[in-house]
Parts: sequence; C-alpha cells; structure tokens
Amino acid sequence: MAVKKFVVGNFDDEAVLFPAVKKVRAAGYKIHDVYTPFPVHGLDHALGLRETSLHTAGFIYGITGTTTALSFMSWIFTTDWPLNIGGKPHFPLPAFIPITFELTVLFSAVGMVMTFMYLCQMAPFVKKHIFHPRQTDDQFVMVIELTEKTPAADVKAFLDSVGAKEINEQTVEAGWWIGRFDREDKLFSKQVAVNA
Repeated sequence: MAVKKFVVGNFDDEAVLFPAVKKVRAAGYKIHDVYTPFPVHGLDHALGLRETSLHTAGFIYGITGTTTALSFMSWIFTTDWPLNIGGKPHFPLPAFIPITFELTVLFSAVGMVMTFMYLCQMAPFVKKHIFHPRQTDDQFVMVIELTEKTPAADVKAFLDSVGAKEINEQTVEAGWWIGRFDREDKLFSKQVAVNA
C-alpha cells in the first residue's frame, strides 16, 4: 500500500465548507475526499465527481437474471427433461413469467449491492483511515492530497484563508486494507528479532 501525505482541514459549517471546496479546486489542489455529518446538496458537483453508473450495472444484472431464468427453464423443459403435461407446449412462456421476474429482481438487487460495496470499498474486514474522530459527527472535514508540487505550508495557509478551524498534516496508507478497529495497527512498524 502506498503511503501518502495529506493536509486535513476541519470546518464547523457547511456554508463555509461549500465555497471552500470551490476555491480549493479553483486553486488546483487535489481533494482526496470531503467527510460531512449529513448529505450536502451539490457537494458532489462542486467536487467534480461524475454521475454514478450504478443504474447501468443494475440494468445489466437484471438482463443477466432474465436471460438466466429463460435459458435455464427453456433448456430444462425442451432438452434436459421434456414432459408432455396435458398437451401443453414445451416452452410455455406465460408460465415462466413469475420465475423470470423473481430472478431479474434478485440478480439486479444483489448485484447492485455488491457493486455499491465494491465501489465504496465497504466490507466487514476492510479498514480505512479516519482523518478526524468527529468527521461524521458534527465536523466537516476536507482532505487534500499532497504531491511533489504541493508544499504543505502553502496548503495549510490556503485552508486557513478559506475558513478552516483546525488544520493538520497526516501521513497515512492510502486506500483500504484488511484490519480491525478494535486494536491499533502501527504504521511503519517492523518487528525486530531479539537474540537472547
């Protein structure tokens, strides 16, 4: 996992945070993420995030469920185990509608949940760094990634000028990793064997 440096700025009010996000983007700094205690309308557009493609994934999963249901039932009733039930046809499409609908909804729902969890990097065993202990309680937290061309002192001064109440610099592992929140994992720790 790559170790990156971030400057973290805390804001007390969304009325200060929203213009600050626009100013930070206009200044050319790379915003890693913004954490808010409640959804802020228009923040995704201010951050420059694109529209989600989850609805397209749901459609693809639904078509997969429909195709699976119709293919499996038609294969069973025409090829694998054809039965003559009261002179009815081997491919009774109206009788297939309930099962087809159920598999369409099942594939779409389960697939969209799994895709959402993958895109948001959420799972029971996944641990992500918490930049501020109150980042989802009552504080608005903006995290700016530092690069070679971005000195930390300039970013801190800029965040102070746009209204950040608390500013600090953190070095963390970017992304997610397998870990637990009930015990502290030490960054950069190496176990040294002691010869007795």
